Amino acid sequence: MNTQHRLFLVSLVLQILLFQLQPTPTVGDPTPAALAPTPKTNGTEFIRTSCGTTLYPDLCYHSLSRYASAVQQSPGQLAKVAIGVTLSKARRMATYVSTLIRQAEYGTDRRAAAALHDCFTNFGDAVDEIRGSLKQMGQLGAAGLGVDSFRFQMSNVQTWMSAALTDEDTCTDGFEGVADGSLKSDVCDRVMKVHKITSNALALVNSYVAKETP
Repeated sequence: MNTQHRLFLVSLVLQILLFQLQPTPTVGDPTPAALAPTPKTNGTEFIRTSCGTTLYPDLCYHSLSRYASAVQQSPGQLAKVAIGVTLSKARRMATYVSTLIRQAEYGTDRRAAAALHDCFTNFGDAVDEIRGSLKQMGQLGAAGLGVDSFRFQMSNVQTWMSAALTDEDTCTDGFEGVADGSLKSDVCDRVMKVHKITSNALALVNSYVAKETP
C-alpha cells in the first residue's frame, strides 16, 4: 500500500468518526435560530409595551409597529420615529385644510372660512414645532453629549411638542362658532386623530427622558 493510499484511508476514518460524534437532532427540537427572536419581533413587542404608557395605546401601536425593525428596543429611536410620524400627519392635515380654504372662499359661510384660515395657521405653527423637535432629536447622537445638554435639548422637544398640541386644540376651538355640519365635523374629527398621535409621541418622549435621566 503506497503512502497516498494510506492517507486517503486515514482521512476517511476520521470523517466517519466525526460524523458519529455529532449529536443527532430529534424531530421537533427547535434549532438555535428558531429559539432566537428576530429583531422585528423584539421591536414589535418593545413598541407594544412602550405604547402602554400613552393615552391611546392601540393607536400608538398600530401607527408605529411597522417601524419595528428600525426601532428595535431603543426608547430614543421610538420617540424619534413617533415624532416623524406625527410630523407627516400634521403636514397632511395642513394640506387638507388648505384645500378646504379654497373651496370655502366661494361659499357664504364667513365663520367657517375664518375658522379654516385660523386652523391652517395653527397647523403651520404645529408643523414647525414638530419639525424642530425632530431636528433636535437628530442631534442627540453628537459625541460628548452630557446629561445637562441632553436635558436641555429634550426640554426643547417636550416644549415644542406640547405647543403643537395646543395649536391643534386651538384649531378646533375656532370652530365653536361655526354651525354644525359635515365641514365642521370632518375637520374636527381629523384634527382629533392628529392630536392623539401627537399626544402619544409626547408621552414616548417623556418616557425616554425619564429613562435617561433617573
